[in-house]
Formats: sequence, structure tokens, C-alpha cells
Amino acid sequence: MFTSPGEICCSVFGIDIYYYGIIMGAAVFAGAFFSDFVRKKYYSAISENDFWNVLLTALIFGFLGARIYYCLFNFSYYSNHISEILNFRQGGLSIHGGIIFGFLGALVFVSLKRLPALQFCDLFSYGLILAQSIGRWGNFFNSEAFGKPADLFCKLFIPVAQRPSEYIDYQYFHPAFLYESVLDLIIFILLFFFIRKWVKSSYGFVFAAYIFLYSIARIFVEVIRIDSIYSVFNIPLPIFVSILLIITSLCFSVCLYKKYFKM
Repeated sequence: MFTSPGEICCSVFGIDIYYYGIIMGAAVFAGAFFSDFVRKKYYSAISENDFWNVLLTALIFGFLGARIYYCLFNFSYYSNHISEILNFRQGGLSIHGGIIFGFLGALVFVSLKRLPALQFCDLFSYGLILAQSIGRWGNFFNSEAFGKPADLFCKLFIPVAQRPSEYIDYQYFHPAFLYESVLDLIIFILLFFFIRKWVKSSYGFVFAAYIFLYSIARIFVEVIRIDSIYSVFNIPLPIFVSILLIITSLCFSVCLYKKYFKM
């Protein structure tokens, strides 16, 4: 059974330090330095200076995009609490917003600098999925990203204040955050130990595989979750976005196949 110890880890000079922030910091650190490890070993054409400049750009756009995306779809709350929009410490980041805006920001940068865009997309895919696997544990400490009521050996206790009103009498729920964390770790292993070797120097396929596999995993997890607050055509927004990303990744893969294999 999982039970969060609470959102706050400690206080330093009267400032609360949240577990969510610590986890997110660890996730970014691990993802960034793993991508740099991959760069040194397999992407020697990318300089260290270019790598960190593009990464910084992606992180800035990614974090802002993740927060703006989240706030837009929680507009009824944040329209009345504008001062909280840039309060990252308490959670409230959308991974879809982070992925989309992070990669777009990085692509603009590499295009202006005439850097190899496909290589950067592949390179950051390894670090990003690793960071996602670690970052999901921030949801555990915030008692969020949980699924339907469940009585499993890995069940998650949710405090009354965090339970949806229709499930107020239930104590234990599916640990959806854990499912996604494990699936992200599996995707990381597939990308680095298998797909990387299959595609070799056909750049772009690792990125396409990352988008495809993560979207499949997210749909699986989203079916279990009960905290989606916005739908498109009666489909929870994350599932709808994941379907669009799956279609995009398949189309992108076809274009890459034509590029490398001259169909």
C-alpha cells in the first residue's frame, strides 16, 4: 500500500520545500545528464555548447508550456487566482503541454542556428522519457494522478480532501502515477537498448517511437484515472491529444522512411 507522507518535505528559513519540486528537480537533472551521456557516446557531431543551449531553451519553453496548458484547462480556478499561475512548487504541470512546447521551442532554436534537428529530437527523447518516469513520483506526494477505487497490493491511499465527491467513501485507489512511471521506464529501456540499435543513424525514428509509445501508455493510464476535468467529443483531453500524437508520429515515420529508404 502507498500512502503519501504529505506535500511538504521541510521548511528552510520559513519557506516550505515541496516534495514535488524536489522530484521534478531530480527528474530534470537525471534526464539532462543522461541525454548528455548519450550525446558524448553516440552523437559526437553535436557540440557540448550547442547541446546545453538547446536543452535550456527546451526546458524554459517546456515548463512554461506545461504550466500554461494546465492553467488553460483549469481556467475556472486560475482566472480567479491569477497570482498562482506561476507557482510551480505546488504542482499543476501538464506533460503534454511540456512535450509540445518544449520540442517546438527547441526546434525553433535549432532551425535558427542551423543545427541537426532530427538528431536533437532523438537525443532529448531518451532523457525526457527518463525524466517523466521519475517525475511521476511528484504526483504521489501530492496525492494526485490516481485511478478508480481499488483494493490491490499496491493500492494508493488518498486523503478525504483529495477524493472526488462521488468517491468520498473510498479510501484506496489505483496508483495511476505508478503505472505511468513503470511504463515510461519500459519505454526508456526500449528506446535506448533496442530501438536505438535498430535505426542506427536514421535520425528521427527514436523520436517518433517515443511519441508513439508514450501516447499508447498514456491512453492506458488515462482510462484508469478519474481526475480528467476536460473532454473533447466526450473523450478525456489527454486521450484525445494522445490519439492525435499517435497519428502524427505514424505520419512522421512514413516521411522518415521515404527520406531514408527512397520509396
